[in-house]
Amino acid sequence: MSSTVEQADAQTPGKGHSVTITVNNKAVEITGPRVTGLQIKEAAIAQGVQIDLDFQLSQELSSGETRIVGDADVVTVNKNSVFTAVAGDDNS
Repeated sequence: MSSTVEQADAQTPGKGHSVTITVNNKAVEITGPRVTGLQIKEAAIAQGVQIDLDFQLSQELSSGETRIVGDADVVTVNKNSVFTAVAGDDNS
């Protein structure tokens, strides 16, 4: 999906407002509302969440389902956004 990548490239870091999201049950502050999966992982690592950049990130949706968020995928976050990052070889 080239449009997703183009949106990520067009996004200017530092624009937007601070949003507190949840990554692996820990509060993470990030500049949103539109961020990439990589930006979420980088912010989480910088704020002490014990994950690595190569972990697989997924978003818990309000419907109870989850969706995989790739490093270049752009998502809109808010205070209710919940993400889980697991090692790529974790089959749980």
